[in-house]
Amino acid sequence: MDFKTDVSLRKNTLKKLLITVTKYQQEIVDALYLDFKKSEFEAILTETSYVVSDLKNTIKNISNWAKPEHVFPTLVNFPSSDYILREPYGKVLIIAPWNYPYQLALCPLIAGVAAGNQIVLKPSELTVNTSKIIAKIVSEVFDKNHVEVVQGGTDVSTKLLAQRWDYIFFTGSVPVGKIVAKAAATFLTPVTLELGGKNPCIVNFDAHVKLTAKRIVWGKFLNAGQTCIAPDYLLVHHKIKTELVAHLKLEIELAYGKNPEISTDFPRIVNEKNWSRLTELLEKETILFGGDTNKNDKYIAPTLLDESKLDSLVMKDEIFGPILPIISYKNETEIESIIAKYEKPLSLYVFSTNTNWAKNIMKKYSFGGGSINDTIIHFSNSRLPFGGVGNSGIGAYHGKLSFDAFSHKKSIVKKGLWLDLPLRYAPYSNKLKNIKQLLNWI
Repeated sequence: MDFKTDVSLRKNTLKKLLITVTKYQQEIVDALYLDFKKSEFEAILTETSYVVSDLKNTIKNISNWAKPEHVFPTLVNFPSSDYILREPYGKVLIIAPWNYPYQLALCPLIAGVAAGNQIVLKPSELTVNTSKIIAKIVSEVFDKNHVEVVQGGTDVSTKLLAQRWDYIFFTGSVPVGKIVAKAAATFLTPVTLELGGKNPCIVNFDAHVKLTAKRIVWGKFLNAGQTCIAPDYLLVHHKIKTELVAHLKLEIELAYGKNPEISTDFPRIVNEKNWSRLTELLEKETILFGGDTNKNDKYIAPTLLDESKLDSLVMKDEIFGPILPIISYKNETEIESIIAKYEKPLSLYVFSTNTNWAKNIMKKYSFGGGSINDTIIHFSNSRLPFGGVGNSGIGAYHGKLSFDAFSHKKSIVKKGLWLDLPLRYAPYSNKLKNIKQLLNWI
């Protein structure tokens, strides 16, 4: 049997993977805590349960996804039957990030296996405990010639990218994404790049302020802000700024207590390098709330900044941490001028009770995906594509789109033998009028 062509073999392998990830769920939860104190609740919500759900959905639908997709034939080819065959790309490299190190390693792996590929998975070196369990899971389920985990740092990634692959799937930062794209271009290797950006969160004057604050605090400080689709900065109508800030402070305290450092629900920054980068962003900023740091514990409190300048360090690149600049605006022209300063973001959020206004904002700007009156929840629907645009990424996945992302779509026309119209064959001298009429008609 060959997993490249045998869909039932892929399905059975995924069933084995489901049994194994279920067995190691608590070990993954413990590893995530050891890596950066991710709470059990967040670990289950955003990592282990998501992987199990993705596996179950893939197992349920793989047979249908892999079937030939019949399309309407064109009259020019009459008689024929036309269809699309999905085949695996072949040898695939998956490079996973550290912020959701389990989910963002396993979910692309599931899709790659479902589509019939051979895979090398490179988990993050920054979350060593989680990567160790991932390697254990893979070694128990897969033959090494089918799926292999390769661990290491930048040097290992560099060596892997120097090799020829049939497909590369990368999740991470924009600068590294450019390195991956450049390496892939050497062999014209197709890529999916899941990157990031400065995600704006717009709060209109007519927003439900209390609920808005609650949902922003949840989406921003989940995983200590180390989420590629977290709100990066707030654009708040000047009329409600004071009220919103008061509610944001209240919601942070309700979520993490007076001292978030002792909260069991608030994670840490993944390493000292990122901690130092984030604490540097706080310099010269006006802190409305939070701002406490502890280098020994790699802790940064949930922090609100007041009217950060657009040319400041905190507004230069994606923050990727528990720091939230709040900038007021008076009209849509100001919103447009601010958003236009940055590359297309991975996500955009808008809070307003004016549905038409909110929908117009969503239509006006280019971004990967987003939500009206909430944050980051669009990621949870497997029927919605997840991916960026421009600087925030190339390609999309989730659900069936994940299977398609790891599949090459071959176009096939099966021509009938019972009729062969002579019109297309040379000599053409007396057929020009007829072919023009036919082409105009169809």
